[in-house]
Amino acid sequence: MVIAMIKRFILNNLQNEISQPEITILLGPRQVGKTTLLRQLKEYTEQIGYKTEFFDLEQPQTLAEFNRSDKEIIEKITQAGQVIFIDEFQYLQNASKIFKAIFDSKKRIKIICSGSSSLEIHKHLKESLAGRRFLFRIYPLRYSEIKPHNKTYPIEIYLRYGGMPALTHTDSEERKQQILSELLSSYILKDVKSLLKEENIRAFNHLLYLLAQNQGSTISIHSLANQIKLSSKAIDRYLDILEGTYVNFRIYSFSKNLGNELKKSCKTYLYDLGIRNAILKDFSKPQERADKGILWESFAFLKLQTLISPNIEIKFWRTKSGDEVDFILLKDRKPIPIDIKSKLSNPEIPKGLKRFLSRYKETKTAYVINENLTETILYNSCEIKFMTFELFEDVFAI
Repeated sequence: MVIAMIKRFILNNLQNEISQPEITILLGPRQVGKTTLLRQLKEYTEQIGYKTEFFDLEQPQTLAEFNRSDKEIIEKITQAGQVIFIDEFQYLQNASKIFKAIFDSKKRIKIICSGSSSLEIHKHLKESLAGRRFLFRIYPLRYSEIKPHNKTYPIEIYLRYGGMPALTHTDSEERKQQILSELLSSYILKDVKSLLKEENIRAFNHLLYLLAQNQGSTISIHSLANQIKLSSKAIDRYLDILEGTYVNFRIYSFSKNLGNELKKSCKTYLYDLGIRNAILKDFSKPQERADKGILWESFAFLKLQTLISPNIEIKFWRTKSGDEVDFILLKDRKPIPIDIKSKLSNPEIPKGLKRFLSRYKETKTAYVINENLTETILYNSCEIKFMTFELFEDVFAI
């Protein structure tokens, strides 16, 4: 079943931004649906009575039209409409200077734009736009966004192919795999190649594979450097590039200076399950895989990532003696432990979670996410909520 146009959860928030004066910027990896969101916003904006214009700067002809002086570009934008949409705005030279001039002109022109590489974007926004811009991160489709359009869409398919929007247009597994392979190649060619020396592309590909293979495990920069035959400094730079282009994310260990806790380690997660499987060249069913637990853990991470805000961050907890909790969600610096398990026969509290609660007695709520059990129990003064992955994806919020 090919899925029709999906309304993203973030669309309502973006629609509310139309009446706000700040420049709205959508950031995310290639092909996660930023252009579609801009088109949907444009349609909505016209329906409520605004005059709009759309500029796609990946189109050579459109980009050539912006090969003018800053003054001419400002005039072109301000005369085009009340709400201006600019796709892939990182190709616009002097973007920050131009946007600042338009914002400060008080002409009530609303700019909504998208960009794929934050490395390029930060270069273009090097001038201060404090108080003039508002950023939204755009991720691949969540399972809970796809499911309403296909009631029979199993979560196991999502674990294999992820949430890249292009995959919703085909039922063919072979086609899905081909699309993911093309998306991976496009990222290497477009976003990475220009940032690396040609001879290091192979090393970068090797790093991608190692990150996919070790997803959810603590990683050592020194060990990665030895395996890839590069310096630790180079590996750090590559990880910065992956994070700067929204492809891979690091989370760090939670510690309150207790001597037995790991303090400097990190775990990494790729931005999409299908992309990870494409890197590993493994699209087999979850129940047939040795890394089934990592698929579920990654599924949970991708949900948690959508909750990040200025007062929320994701960490993990691990001690030198091996006790661990998969994720610690910090809200206003208060920990909410979240452990990931497969099938459970009863609501038994994982050993690592018990150890965490004994050290951090102020914890009021904890979660155990699993395939089949939904129940709430009380442990000391902490409420432990057992929740299925689908329920977690649908209703979890803090």
